[in-house]
Amino acid sequence: MTPCPLCAADDVHPYHRDARRDYLQCRNCDLVFVPPWQRLASVDEKAVYDRHENSPEDPGYRRFLSRLFDPLRDRLAPGAWGLDFGAGPGPTLSVMFEEAGHPMAIYDPFYAPDTRVFACRYDFITATEVVEHLFFPGRELERLACLLNEGGWLGVMTKRVLSREAFARWHYIQDPTHVTFFSEASFRWLARRLGMRVEFPAPDVVLLHNPVLDSD
Repeated sequence: MTPCPLCAADDVHPYHRDARRDYLQCRNCDLVFVPPWQRLASVDEKAVYDRHENSPEDPGYRRFLSRLFDPLRDRLAPGAWGLDFGAGPGPTLSVMFEEAGHPMAIYDPFYAPDTRVFACRYDFITATEVVEHLFFPGRELERLACLLNEGGWLGVMTKRVLSREAFARWHYIQDPTHVTFFSEASFRWLARRLGMRVEFPAPDVVLLHNPVLDSD
């Protein structure tokens, strides 16, 4: 049995199986994940992403992203600087924040792989429809949290595991690039691990707040 890719615990058990893959669940952090040997190779993974047709000119896609954009924007100071992690082939959320007066950097391992963005610090970081693709979500999310300034925000949008019965008929697991599935309990575990406060302001949306350290 493979360790959990979020918390690295060995307390993992079978959760579900379909015609294509197995799904394991960690008893420590509640993450459900596909075992490493059933993940796509990078070239096959990118071939799926290349079929995406997201664009900032698409009003429907903007409405979809507004579920994260609206509550996060409301919590930002004017001119707050952000990073869109996993921007994809048609960066759009970064455009929406720039239109609202927030300068943005973008990163995507396939489409914008400039790792110099990890040498900077940010007031907020977004990851929309990203964490379900991460092979090592614990490592990646901890790296992002370390890039936040005091009082900064990490905004995540991903569909959440609700129950074993719902999981068995869930369309979200049909995407072969989706390999890690968070529940609300998983995000609460992550918040404790990172020393952050967690909020769930909208369906599929999670905001993690980096506290301001007491100067006294």
